[in-house]
Amino acid sequence: MAETTTLQVLVRYFAAAEEAAGVPEESLPAVATVGELKSVLLERYGDAMAKVLASGSFLVDGVVSRDDGRPLGARVDVLPPFAGG
Repeated sequence: MAETTTLQVLVRYFAAAEEAAGVPEESLPAVATVGELKSVLLERYGDAMAKVLASGSFLVDGVVSRDDGRPLGARVDVLPPFAGG
């Protein structure tokens, strides 16, 4: 009998992203890329998350990315836009 493994990705939310999701972190069925994760988050959280993702970014393996094609690992952080100064 073949064993089925469901891979998960830990998604951590910060500031406005946490507000939009309503939780600080959650495990989601693994998706392959930043773009696929965006689609999942938009479907789950709608307009509130869309506003965050429009100018926010993702921290993947310690590297900030907005590239929809970037592969994901086991953990990704959803970062809202930050004001600089």
